[in-house]
Amino acid sequence: MNETNPVNKDATASSLKMLQAMVGIGIFCALMIVLAFEGTMPRIEQNKAEALEKAIFKVIPGMETKKTFKLGPDNSFVPVDGKSKADQLVYAGYDQNGKLVGVAVEASGLGFADVLRVLYGYDPETQKIIGFYVLESKETPGLGDKIEKDPGFQSNFSGLDVSLTEDQSALKNQPVTVKHGAKENPWEIDGITGATISSRAVGNIMGTSTEFWVPLIHKNKETFMVSKTEQ
Repeated sequence: MNETNPVNKDATASSLKMLQAMVGIGIFCALMIVLAFEGTMPRIEQNKAEALEKAIFKVIPGMETKKTFKLGPDNSFVPVDGKSKADQLVYAGYDQNGKLVGVAVEASGLGFADVLRVLYGYDPETQKIIGFYVLESKETPGLGDKIEKDPGFQSNFSGLDVSLTEDQSALKNQPVTVKHGAKENPWEIDGITGATISSRAVGNIMGTSTEFWVPLIHKNKETFMVSKTEQ
């Protein structure tokens, strides 16, 4: 007749209890992480919204008030609430007299380390980029992050040419980053020595984004010439 070893029974019971305890602790920790994330998310979103608001004023010189617009399915723009979280938003900026002075556009793309999120200002009258700001970046400190801090690089976006073709359906030339010191044309972005990948990434982002947005904004520019009252 077989007999069960009481030592083995005790060891099995002990192991089971330990496993249950570990699972319980794991579930508790996971729950705490989820609760902490959900608890801080509203604050994170608020901080992002505040940063975007400040950036809009930075990329449109002379701007005093703004109005938010959403691109519709028919490629026209409609005003929306300033707190809207819809996709494909642009931000029209007005001076103190209510005159349109530019439209701010968000854009993103892959940088050296991660996704780059930027904001730029476009003037439909002069057909030029009039401002640029990095909203989110994880580029290498001291190198790739020069796209945010280097005055020479930032100066590329004070009059970057994004002129349209005669039928106004596309850009004559997409913005493109060139080797530092090799810029010869007004649509070129003078790159940064030591941050080649990051500065080229900005050129790619700007080229792709302006090719899409600039013809649409210019086509609908009368829509943006409205009251300066913010929505």
